[in-house]
Amino acid sequence: MKTNKIIKKIKYNSKVRILQLIDSLEAGGAERMAVNYANTLVSRVEVSALAVSRKEGALKDELSDEVPYLFLNRKKLLDLSALWRLRTFIFHNRIEWVHAHGTSFFMAVLLKLVYPKLKIVWHDHNGNRVKMRTNDNRMLIASSFFFNRVLVVNEELKIWAEQHLKCKKVAYLPNFTVINEKEQKNTVLNGTSGKRIVCLANLRHPKNHLTLLTAFHISRLAETGWSLHLIGKDNSDAYSEELKNYIRTNNLSESVFVYGGCNDVFHVLQQTTIGVLASTYEGFPVTLLEYGLSGLAVISSNVGYCSEIINDTESGMLFNPMNKTELSEKLVVLAKNDDLISEFGSSLKKTVENRFSEQAVITDYLHFIN
Repeated sequence: MKTNKIIKKIKYNSKVRILQLIDSLEAGGAERMAVNYANTLVSRVEVSALAVSRKEGALKDELSDEVPYLFLNRKKLLDLSALWRLRTFIFHNRIEWVHAHGTSFFMAVLLKLVYPKLKIVWHDHNGNRVKMRTNDNRMLIASSFFFNRVLVVNEELKIWAEQHLKCKKVAYLPNFTVINEKEQKNTVLNGTSGKRIVCLANLRHPKNHLTLLTAFHISRLAETGWSLHLIGKDNSDAYSEELKNYIRTNNLSESVFVYGGCNDVFHVLQQTTIGVLASTYEGFPVTLLEYGLSGLAVISSNVGYCSEIINDTESGMLFNPMNKTELSEKLVVLAKNDDLISEFGSSLKKTVENRFSEQAVITDYLHFIN
């Protein structure tokens, strides 16, 4: 036993001092991964810190008390005051690596200009990047001269990065999820236990909620006691109003419920039976991992890396996100088959635990940056 403990210490306790950098802590895939990395690395590196540049949010409550934290309250693109506060924080904690998620790469590059010894690993979570024009990524491509490593969340993004970015040390690492031990169990869902369908996605494009609403409506599952629950940030904008108007117009107010953002995600998922992801594009959706870890039967759009997580007809169902009828039919098939629900939930949970565990991902991560 003593030898095993020594091996484990050698394997995981890196002397790295690393900062996760993210623009906000509102509930979202990139934001959640920044928190996951910061929390998970606490016991594996010398210092694991996190800085938020523009806006705090619900995910702040999930951050470990052991993670040094800084909110910059950055007001404009070139905010020298915020940049200097970040530099001071970096210097005080003797940070060596900045792990910049998504659009926070620009702040990381500015920081490197005033603190040249820093090393940058940039993490691309944008599954739609491969469809964007080169001009849309001009700032990113120019900034990549300053990157030391690039992480991506699927193989398509890896190919894109290798072709377009100036940093050639590129690696694909899957996302991972962990159950938040600090989660407060506050949200109580409406509807009948055992007949709840959940969609965990902020109310915005490209999450494709209207397709899901339409599919649920034409499935007529509400007539048999099933209900649909939309969990995610509500910006009260035109997108949100379109969804709520559809609910009102089609008399779905007793079977479709909009909750906004919830901090107790796993508690919410424990109250549901079927999880749906209807996005028109994704990189590597953390939502599917959360569904899987919670044992839900899942129906997902066949985009991005979804088909690598969901084995169609074995650990869930895949559908064309532009096909309302296909989604409706698959909702009906699953809702009417308790054995299939149990089979899919069990299979996906094993997949998540075996392939997307924090231990496997973080080990590869530390090897990569070292």
